[in-house]
Amino acid sequence: MSYVRRILQPGEEVRLIATLHWITYVKGFFFLILAVAMLLYARSGDSSSNSHSGIWLAASAVLAAIAAILIVKAWFHRWITEIAVTNRRVIYKTGFIRRDTNEMEMDKVESVRVDQSILGRLLDYGNVTVLGTGTGFETIQTIAHPIDLRNQITGK
Repeated sequence: MSYVRRILQPGEEVRLIATLHWITYVKGFFFLILAVAMLLYARSGDSSSNSHSGIWLAASAVLAAIAAILIVKAWFHRWITEIAVTNRRVIYKTGFIRRDTNEMEMDKVESVRVDQSILGRLLDYGNVTVLGTGTGFETIQTIAHPIDLRNQITGK
């Protein structure tokens, strides 16, 4: 059971569950493509006679390991991050063993700031900051569908 479902109070209903955008995987896939390209080059006819093909294979293996680490790290970060809007509050949780949570009552929300780059607008992701009376959330990076999240929080 998710953290958000476990902490719901009587009468509280989830309006929206937000996630991190798939763009978080891009670095890992970039290294994976480089690793495959190096592997194909090392196995091609041009480099098989070359005494450096072992170096290309080793470099490909290193890049594949980096890609695997980055992809698993991105997946794990997406898995441990929960963002929810209920009819009473905004909830943001991250962490696996050490949990870090931020919750803000809806009546304490003053505004919601959405920052999107050009690529973010095209792919529908951005950074969201919820500002409340006297305090605010930390900025939540690379949220999928940030305008939907803002609209659920502000009620528009």
